[in-house]
Amino acid sequence: MITTSQMRDLLSHALSELPSHADELRDLDAALGDGDLGITVRAGSEAVVKAIGALPDEATLGDVLLAAGKAFSTANPSTFAALVGGGLLAAAKTVQGKDALGRDEALAIGRAVASRITERGKSKIGDKTVLDALAPSLDVLEASQASAAETLDAMIATASERVVETAKMQSQKGRAAWVQERSIGHPDPGATAYVRFLEALRKAVDQGAGVSAGASVPRP
Repeated sequence: MITTSQMRDLLSHALSELPSHADELRDLDAALGDGDLGITVRAGSEAVVKAIGALPDEATLGDVLLAAGKAFSTANPSTFAALVGGGLLAAAKTVQGKDALGRDEALAIGRAVASRITERGKSKIGDKTVLDALAPSLDVLEASQASAAETLDAMIATASERVVETAKMQSQKGRAAWVQERSIGHPDPGATAYVRFLEALRKAVDQGAGVSAGASVPRP
């Protein structure tokens, strides 16, 4: 288990790293849509770091996710912000009142985010969205018996493979669907952003933020 304070530390470190990928995400998104994903990720990450940093010491996991969801969804008016922010708000309900994070809580959070994105975005795996990387990585988390660092490495590897696969797909949702066959050959920007988040989270673990790299994947 890791405490809420440790989770906040991990998130703050990871999200502080994420804006460095804003240009990459902007360029990927520009090839398929309006190119605002870089702005969304940068503004959303900065807003979340500020929001969770302002919470009281006694904040629960649900409080952290609620603050993060509100901050991300309102930092920039984009579909990605609304979907991810809404997912975090849904996830907050799964851990309300809890003050420690184990594997079950982490998996519940991820599944809730994926479910809300599926519902609100009317999307599914294979539509060339963030779900194509998110859902398979959660399967890895559910099955892993390894350390936190090794589990994240496995999740990153799986999600990265799926990002490569999205380049072979035709986009089915959002502005990217408008370019039809021209979307083939380009990896999905949202799925790429998710991989960059996992990588930043892995780096935070390696730097000792929140939980040690050799620790087992937290279980209740």
